Amino acid sequence: MYSEKVMDHFTNPRNVGEIENADGIGEVGNARCGDIMKIYLKVNNDVIEDIKFKTFGCGSAIASSSIATEMVKGKSIHEALKLTNKAVVEALDGLPPAKVHCSVLAEQAIKAALLDYAKKNNLTLEGLEDFDFEADPHHDDVHEEE
Repeated sequence: MYSEKVMDHFTNPRNVGEIENADGIGEVGNARCGDIMKIYLKVNNDVIEDIKFKTFGCGSAIASSSIATEMVKGKSIHEALKLTNKAVVEALDGLPPAKVHCSVLAEQAIKAALLDYAKKNNLTLEGLEDFDFEADPHHDDVHEEE
């Protein structure tokens, strides 16, 4: 049911924790399934120097958070903005259909942290001007198959 990569990132998550005085913090959640993700960024010269996460949720949510932080660490903020939930799913070698929403939360949490960073530094990040973290079509039928 779950790939080896999902199991590895669930049992040995990378980049867990908080960053004191983070440059950007993003928190997103899904009230229907209870998953909550919080991402902390440390940015230096527009590069994500460090990233940590705290996730309250299922194994897929933890694995999605873990791999997403690995995918953007060391990247520029503009490269990190290109992260998609599809890329997270592919990096995990797939997620069950009922768990794809976890990858969406990981994408949203990173984008929320980048938006927070941009606001704190009076920056405009192309693609985030109208990003709505509350409107997510992937959450309409969450966990129906479980």
